[in-house]
Amino acid sequence: MALLGCGSEGAGTPEPEACYEDTLTPEDLCSLFPDGCAAMVGDAPSLSGAVTVVPDDAGMPEGVVSQAAHNNLDIVVHQGRLFFAFRTAPSHYADPEVILYVVSTTDQKTWTLETSVHLNKDLREPRFLSRGDQLFLYFARLGEITLTFKPEAMMMTERKAGCIWTAPVEINPVADRPPSFIPWRARTIDGVSYLIGYYGGEAIYDLTGGETEVHWLTTEDGHTFSPVATNRGTGPDASVVLKGGSSETDFAFLENGDVIAVARNEAGEVAEGDLKFGSKICRAPAADLGNWTCTYDARKYDSPAVFRHGGSTYLVGRRHLLDDGAYDLMEDGLSPSDEALEYQLSYWGSPKRCSLWKVDPEALAVEYLLDLPSNGDTCFASVWPMADHHFLLYNYTSPLDDPDLSWRDGQFGTTSIYRVSLGLP
Repeated sequence: MALLGCGSEGAGTPEPEACYEDTLTPEDLCSLFPDGCAAMVGDAPSLSGAVTVVPDDAGMPEGVVSQAAHNNLDIVVHQGRLFFAFRTAPSHYADPEVILYVVSTTDQKTWTLETSVHLNKDLREPRFLSRGDQLFLYFARLGEITLTFKPEAMMMTERKAGCIWTAPVEINPVADRPPSFIPWRARTIDGVSYLIGYYGGEAIYDLTGGETEVHWLTTEDGHTFSPVATNRGTGPDASVVLKGGSSETDFAFLENGDVIAVARNEAGEVAEGDLKFGSKICRAPAADLGNWTCTYDARKYDSPAVFRHGGSTYLVGRRHLLDDGAYDLMEDGLSPSDEALEYQLSYWGSPKRCSLWKVDPEALAVEYLLDLPSNGDTCFASVWPMADHHFLLYNYTSPLDDPDLSWRDGQFGTTSIYRVSLGLP
């Protein structure tokens, strides 16, 4: 069922004053940090102190009930308010008690409950899309059995006039594909709305050798989707930009219109005679946006968030602390399924950080810059521009007082969501 917050269809339209008069600006976001924004800018990236957002019994509205885990999240500024979606559950894993909350604010101190969703299923990957006066939330519905990853459908709810949120419905953005699409990022750039996500997620942890497909789509109404690369036709394969082992993928445009992207390659794929795991760093020309050329990286930048600033491309993604950080251990003599399982178990039992990286669009290489406040089960960041070369960044983490907590141990413990200001040169 969908739990009701600010409003829902059929519940009547609230009075206009219930739909907010206060608005915020990028400068307002800066004012919420002790040093503002401009004072932090230097020759290297800088971070403000972290402020916990949830759990927060004092700031969150009545109706928001925190469970032990807080992880999947997204933020967006829409019509002068900051909207924040997050998942809370008994643990990191699938559970029928999972709830997605959507709250909004103009000061990040006092929040209004917009809506919440509880479907007796696992709910993940909440992704806002703001286009004009429309605001959508896409998310994935999965199975409810712990330690499984069983995508069932992409869901959508839309915020209507009068701050009414529609009941969640299933949508499948690509015809002739199964309904198990996982939305990864949605955003509007220069008036064009994009959605990138993948099919085949069920094969990643089943070790069945099935392929994943990353699809890059655009929409003019938030409900129906078409391929970004129109020169590739309109069939179900026209929006595929990666096929093999890639799943979570994010992108940014360069000044010349080329696209740069980072994809998680956890399932592995054969290239140049070898089975490669980790990540793919990709680029496509403006004249042929569907034609991605990629290099392989042995590190795995889970939950990639890619964005541009000052002529540079940045990435926020998970950092593996074992040895040199490689996910691909280059094991020989194992079957593909045994190799994939060995890497997953090694990764699961090692400590993690959430980190800021820089992406070289020419070499298609990634450089480490700094760690965010992070430990254990961490890294599902959302980034939004503020003023004066600063970005608002939300992320989740296990408690910070044990710097060596493994990812496995963190996933069965408590996690919280915080915000920081990120200053960039």
